This record gives sequence, structure tokens and C-alpha cells, in this order.
Amino acid sequence: MEIHQIIVSASPGDAVTNTALAYQKLLEQKGPSLLFARYVDPRLDQTVRPLTAYEAEAKPDSLLIYHVSIGEPEVVRFLLGRHERLVLVYHNITPPEYFAEFDPGFAALLSGGRAELGLLRERADTALAVSAYNARELEALGYRDVRVSPLPVDVAALRATEPDPVTMQALDELDGPLLLYVGQLLPHKRPDLLLAAYHVLTTYLRPDAHLALLGPARLEAYHHALQTFSSELNLSGATITGWLAPEQLAAYYSKADVFVTMSEHEGFCVPLLEAMSFDVPVVARAFGAIPDTMGNAGLLLPPEEDPVLVAEALAEMLESDGLRKELIRRGQQRLPAFDLETANATFLDHVRDVTDGSRPR
Repeated sequence: MEIHQIIVSASPGDAVTNTALAYQKLLEQKGPSLLFARYVDPRLDQTVRPLTAYEAEAKPDSLLIYHVSIGEPEVVRFLLGRHERLVLVYHNITPPEYFAEFDPGFAALLSGGRAELGLLRERADTALAVSAYNARELEALGYRDVRVSPLPVDVAALRATEPDPVTMQALDELDGPLLLYVGQLLPHKRPDLLLAAYHVLTTYLRPDAHLALLGPARLEAYHHALQTFSSELNLSGATITGWLAPEQLAAYYSKADVFVTMSEHEGFCVPLLEAMSFDVPVVARAFGAIPDTMGNAGLLLPPEEDPVLVAEALAEMLESDGLRKELIRRGQQRLPAFDLETANATFLDHVRDVTDGSRPR
């Protein structure tokens, strides 16, 4: 049996694309497996095929795996018109209200994506959720056969990456502790709240602290708003870097004193595990899948939007060696729960159940 995957948009560094590519390597061990996307970044056109090319590869007994993270009517029409068995992998869909002000069209796609989940409920043989949080959401939508299949996160590979020496030298020259955020610079991640908390921290508590926001700016209007906000607050110690190569990212994790995210919506949150693998203590808010992923291996703040509370928590993390050591210890204990080989085996077991016909449609 051939097993092919479908994603809406394929682009380098995108979490869904990375997951699909990792799954493809696993599936190719079992037989032919291709990855198709409605939109393909030119940098991946040798790796990912356009969805329109699927018909040439189609076989009646193939299995399709569809990764859901946004709406796309054309892809859903395609799936509803096919007869192959279907596995849905749910990465979660960001609530559209976060994007309404900056990109109404994108907000509409997110809104449509949640409606499309209902259309696919009876079409899917089974649904795989990358976190318990996502599984609960699918079950609330009426999905019956929902299984948790954690993301195949290879934190060991990043940990083993040789840090970029130029970046390391630049970070060595900082005259104070480094706070680190890694993730897309998008409204639901709330880097604006992090900048506000950093302003409080450096004004009243730790004027020597530095902040680095690492990640792609996929929404230009919001990126510009962040830069303007940082400039208005005169945050000279804050850096918004954009996308970085793995060697540069490894350098930042190696030098960071605290990892912090203010995100209000996460289907998993890979950077939490990356930080733990580098023995960087974590501060985050109780939203989405963050409590499930982090467990007790970090300082979990309430969901209130309170930059003063965040600043106080960061100051405590920087100044309390006992707290830092305890959270680093818990992080080391937490990582085995997301063992890569176990995650891969779990995914293949779920797929095998469908291909063997042991789960009724």
C-alpha cells in the first residue's frame, strides 16, 4: 500500500512541513510515500509535489494522511471527492480573531478551517492529535476515533549542532543575562506582551537583561507593529532577529539564561522541549497545549495579561539559583516523555491499524 501525505502549504522551517517530512522518511521504510501541498515554496519544489500532481500517482488502495492547521477549501473538496482511506493529523487551528486586524483574509481561512473539520469528521478513518489538548478539541467536535500521536521532535539533533562561532562571540559580549523567545512572530504568540514585560523588567528590576526574539515574521504588518512598539519603548536591549539557521539557533540556546513565551495558543510548542534540552529554564503562560507539553518542568504563569507579573517572574528566575536548578532538573526528567523513537513508533502503530483494517470506518 502506498501512503501519501497532504499539507496546505509547504515552506522551509514550518512546523507542519517539518513534521510531514519526518513522517515521509518513516513511511518510505514501508513503501512508496510522497508529500503533496496546495502551495509549495520554490525552495521545496524538489521535495514536495503540487496537489494537482496527485492524480497521476493515485491508486485505489492508497492511504492519505492530511495535516490540518488551517482552512483551505480546495484541499477539502479534493479530499471529499476521493475514495482512499484518510487519516487526519490535527496540529490545531489558531483562533481567527488574533489575525482579524492584521490580515482579514488569513483570519477567514482559519475560521473556515474549523468549519472544514466538521466536514471531514465522517470522511476520516481516524484522527491523530499531536497533543492531548488537540485530542480534547477533536472529541468536542464529535470525532470518535481520536488518538494522541506526539510530534516527532528531534531535540537531540539541535542539541548536537555545533553553535555558530560568530553568533557565540556576539552573545559572549553581552553585559547581562539573556532572555530568549523562539517561535513565529505572530499575534497569538503575544511577543508584544513579552516586550511590555521586558520594558517593566529593565526599567525597575534588571536593567542589564537582554531579550532576543527568534523566528520568522510571516505577517509583515504585525512585524512592523512589533518593531515600532519596541522602538517607542526604547528597548535597546531587545533584538528581533527573524529566521535563523540551526547553528545560530543552537548558539542562542547555549547562551540563554531563561526561555520565555507569552503564547496564547499552542497545539504542542516544540521550543519548550528545545529549551529543556539545552538546560534552559522555562517561563510560559497556561494556554493551549503548553501545560500538557511542559508538565511541571517550568514556571507556569496564569493566563492573565499582566506584564508586571511576567517581569517579576523573570526577575525571580534570573536571581534564584535554586529555582533555576530545580526547573532544569525537571526539564531533564520531562524530555524522555517525548522520546523520538517512541513518537515514531506510536505514529506507525496508528497508521498500521488503519491499513490493516482493524479500525472501522
